[in-house]
Amino acid sequence: MKVRDFMIKDVHTVNENAKVSDILQLFVSKRINGAPVVDEAGRLMGMVSDGDILRYINPSRQTVYDMFSYVFVQQPEELEEALSYKTGTPARKIMKKNAQFVSPDQDLEEALGILAKHHFKKLPVVNADKQVVGVISRGDLLKQIATRLNELNRDTVGS
Repeated sequence: MKVRDFMIKDVHTVNENAKVSDILQLFVSKRINGAPVVDEAGRLMGMVSDGDILRYINPSRQTVYDMFSYVFVQQPEELEEALSYKTGTPARKIMKKNAQFVSPDQDLEEALGILAKHHFKKLPVVNADKQVVGVISRGDLLKQIATRLNELNRDTVGS
């Protein structure tokens, strides 16, 4: 089986200049938890996930080290304050830059290996020009495998 047989072709990408607030709106409206980050030509630049955004907008918390700066410099930021300026940050500043990817012609087993090894939820699929042409999603992949198993079981029982 090949990646092209399982990949999601209607993939939602994020431009490298998209603001965190726009990415959040995309994630919520499309009910997704990550997206490939692309340049103007649609070439893969990195990946951004809901976890990347949560880690980025999380207000700084005090640690023992921060006690010095708290007393002499400033107080720790609050969530509202963090949101007010961090949501304007472009995707290229928070994305994972060395994103793993596969091609449509690779064996599905290779994609499964990458997803399992790196604990990724999504894996971009790129063509020879490194343009995003799809995505392999862990959840969607499991659904498709389960569907194929059910079909195989029906064929076996019906024989």
